[in-house]
Amino acid sequence: MTTRILPAVGDPDAARAVSTLLSQLPSAEPAAPVPDSTSLLDTLARLAADSVDELPEVVLVHERIGPVPALDLIREVALRFPAVGVVLISSDAGPGLFSAAMDSGARGLIALPLSYEELAARVQAAAQWSAGVRRHLGGGAADVLTGPGGRVVTVTGAKGGVGTTFTAVQFALAAAASGRRTALVDLDLQAGDVGSYLDVQFRRSIADLAGIQDISPRVVQDAVYDDRTGLALLLAPADGERGEEVDDRAARHIVGALRSRYELVVIDCGTQVTGANAAAVEMADVAVLVTTPDVVAVRAAKRMVRMWERLQVRKAEDTTMVVNRHSKHTEIQPALIEKITKTRATRTPVPAAFKELQAVVDAGRVQDLDNRSTVKQALWTLAGELGLLSAPDNAPATATATAGGALALRAPGPVSRLRRGREG
Repeated sequence: MTTRILPAVGDPDAARAVSTLLSQLPSAEPAAPVPDSTSLLDTLARLAADSVDELPEVVLVHERIGPVPALDLIREVALRFPAVGVVLISSDAGPGLFSAAMDSGARGLIALPLSYEELAARVQAAAQWSAGVRRHLGGGAADVLTGPGGRVVTVTGAKGGVGTTFTAVQFALAAAASGRRTALVDLDLQAGDVGSYLDVQFRRSIADLAGIQDISPRVVQDAVYDDRTGLALLLAPADGERGEEVDDRAARHIVGALRSRYELVVIDCGTQVTGANAAAVEMADVAVLVTTPDVVAVRAAKRMVRMWERLQVRKAEDTTMVVNRHSKHTEIQPALIEKITKTRATRTPVPAAFKELQAVVDAGRVQDLDNRSTVKQALWTLAGELGLLSAPDNAPATATATAGGALALRAPGPVSRLRRGREG
């Protein structure tokens, strides 16, 4: 059997050394090394989109890969592509690192400097494990390629006041009404208003999960609030300063734990870029950016998209733009916003009809918004357009959305430079 191997090595000299040894392995088909974690995840996602059989049996991750640290990258590959055997290459072959690598999902550890015998043994073991997993999964293997559990959707605002939280809440309500087990996360850590919009007060928050390395289902259950709307709510901390406890690594662990438990995870990322919400955006299957059709908001949207690209969080063309408070009489239309920001605008704009919302917003109970509201109908239709709903047969009559026409997904790439920027 031919073993396909994909090395992820950033250092050119190390990449040449790995490629030379791999070319000597019998029945091996090594691919050209990828230079960073972004390229690795994008390559695996592109292959997985065709079939699980297109994925390499073995991925080698060098200890100095970046921008995502090697162990975090191994964890993400193991979660998203469980039929791939991952092997870490490191100068530290001690029991501490070996244990940490196994906990992250690695199938082996190869010590530097590389030796032919050890490389051959570890690659063969990982390939055999991968083949066994694929035989076990059979035809259903493709169903687990997006990770254990459901999809992640982030909703970010171009600036304050464009309707970010309201949009996220309505997306989550639409998904829950269609029968999907849905979690709504408030990752606007200093100014989160999800609880206020749904008239919920709860002593637990996302900050309570920040220091926990192994987030079990029981721990998740203790931290979320099961609302009467059918949503599982993970709220922002009541004390805004506690938001600093949730860094990018904590956000990865929390989102991964929620994804393993719920069919859909909707995350309100607010309007500020932090390590935590940037990590969520890069992990997301769908990243929504909300703007309004005015010059200031569109400029802010363009600024946000450019920042995401500089930080390697997400590409503009992989970002979905939702135009809120749309009117046919405004000079700035969705097509122009799409052209300016290089994003993909949704087919369904959200009309400007604040009078419909004023009563429920003032009461702090947006879940009571009348089904006849044109804003609600547009947002629930958008939820269907984005593929957030279950099969149309299961959707209630009040949900005007259809599940067809889901936008193409993109494999998230790594966030890296936020922490580096803070340290600088």
